[in-house]
Amino acid sequence: MIGKQIKYFRLQKQAKQEELAEYLGVSYQAVSKWETGASDPDISLLPGIAIFFGISIDELFELPYEEQMKRIENMMLNERRISPDTFDQAISFLEERLKLDPKDLRAIGNLASLYNHRARSDHELASDYAQKVLEMDPDDKGGWVDFLEASGGVCGDEWYDNHFEVIRFFEDLLIKYPGNYSCLYALLENLIADGRYDEALPYIEQIKKAKKNHQYLLYTGDVAFGKGHTKEAKEIWEKMIKEFPDIWQAHCCLGDGYAKLGMYDEAIAAYEKSYDMQKKPRIVEGLCSMAQLHEAHKEYDKAIKDYQRLIDNLKEDYDVTDGEQVDRYVREIARLKGIKKSN
Repeated sequence: MIGKQIKYFRLQKQAKQEELAEYLGVSYQAVSKWETGASDPDISLLPGIAIFFGISIDELFELPYEEQMKRIENMMLNERRISPDTFDQAISFLEERLKLDPKDLRAIGNLASLYNHRARSDHELASDYAQKVLEMDPDDKGGWVDFLEASGGVCGDEWYDNHFEVIRFFEDLLIKYPGNYSCLYALLENLIADGRYDEALPYIEQIKKAKKNHQYLLYTGDVAFGKGHTKEAKEIWEKMIKEFPDIWQAHCCLGDGYAKLGMYDEAIAAYEKSYDMQKKPRIVEGLCSMAQLHEAHKEYDKAIKDYQRLIDNLKEDYDVTDGEQVDRYVREIARLKGIKKSN
């Protein structure tokens, strides 16, 4: 590890192996061997190495920033549950980074992602326990509330189920960043989810100006659908494809629209097209939606095939063959096979 550290700090300093070797009074071949791991520097050289790089001796034995970040990010991708000790170590590293650089966006983002990862993991466990309560007593109020909260279900209380705080945040953020596409996107998704259609209309006009893509037609159709104008919604969503035939996301959104309208075959075809249009590495939104549609229609073999395609996508497009990214789909396949066996 110390050899990797020496190489990392040398490249950061933009120094040659010869420069470090001359400073320490050793051959450049010795430095090369350290960096390849063929040998380690004598302990008496460590103070000089640290002085050359302007760091402490302890830092020579710590993972460099980039490797630490990659380790944390890979851990979140590949581990279903992170042990408390490992979680605390990652948090400590990121918080120390922010003391050195309070504007380290990557560290801030990874802190948010880590806490979200733990929240999802905790909710998964909470859901499992709450389901056991309800299986023993379906009228248990505590189990009912815990299961819905952990699983993101609808409780039936309008004040609780809505996205009022999210909407308020993005409305305020748009004051700071007027016309920002990402803010408008998030705001419209949540306004429409809450049925606040009239409030969404002026923001649809703004997103049309922010980026010339299919999004404004998608939301216009969503508003029409929400107001009960299903024929109009279908026409608008299909117009989206006519105007933006080369955007794969538009076809995926059309699939979502057809699914809302109960047009099962048309939805499946749109999802397939959205996936087929893409170049590697492909995004799998359409495949995920297909798996859910196939299962909802009790076509378990087709749903299993969809999940297998998701596993194949990870291998072919991202060179991922193990870890939680794969395991989540393996569990879905096992669950569906269990349903088939019991029927």
